[in-house]
Amino acid sequence: MRPDLVIFDCDGVLIDSEVLSADVLIELAGEHGLSLTRDHVWEHYLGRSFPTVAASVRETFGVDLVPTFEAEYRARLLTRFDSNLRITDGLLAMLAHLAVPSCVATSSSPERVRRSLAITGLTDRFPPPFTASEVPRGKPAPDLFLHAAARMGVDPARCLVIEDSLPGLAAAAAAGMPCLHYTGASHMGARAASVPGAPVLAHWRDFPLHYPDLFGTRPA
Repeated sequence: MRPDLVIFDCDGVLIDSEVLSADVLIELAGEHGLSLTRDHVWEHYLGRSFPTVAASVRETFGVDLVPTFEAEYRARLLTRFDSNLRITDGLLAMLAHLAVPSCVATSSSPERVRRSLAITGLTDRFPPPFTASEVPRGKPAPDLFLHAAARMGVDPARCLVIEDSLPGLAAAAAAGMPCLHYTGASHMGARAASVPGAPVLAHWRDFPLHYPDLFGTRPA
C-alpha cells in the first residue's frame, strides 16, 4: 500500500545530531560529577525526551540533576549546533523527489527542533514540526505519531515513519504505522542492526527501493 504521508523523526534522521547531543550531555554531566559514555547515552536515552532522560538518570545513578541542568544542556547544545550541525547524507536529493506530503515528529523540544531545522535550511521543507510536548506520553508510546497523523488529516495506517531509535520504532509499531529504520547518521556505525518489522534504510538513495511509488523519479 502506498503511504499518503511520510513522518520523519528529526534527530539522527533528518539531521546528523546525535553525536553532538551525546557529547554535550556527557561533558555537562561530567562537570556535575556524573560519568556517562556515548554507548550508555545511545542505549538508554536515544529518541527520548529530556524529562524521560532525567528520570532515567535518577533511577540508574541515584542522583538528581540540578535545577539548571536542562537549561544549561539546551543552551550549550544549540551553540554546538550553530557551528557543527549538518543534514544527513543524500537528504536533499531524496526530498526533492518525494511525491507525497511529509512532516516532522520529534522528541526534541519545540525550540530545539525549530533551531535545528533553521540551521540546516529545512524549515520551509515541512509544516511546523510536531513535538513530544504536545502529547501526554512520548516515545515509545504512539501518541506523538498519532497526533501528527491526525493533524495532517491522514489515517495512521497510511502513514510511513522513518526513525533511527528503538523507542521511535516501537512508537510507530504501537501506532499501527509501517516504518523504516534509518541507519545513515554518524552515531549508528557498527551499532546499526535490523529490527523486526522495520527494514533498514542505510542511505536516502535507497528509500525508493522500499517504496518506489513515493517518488516521481529516483534520487541520484
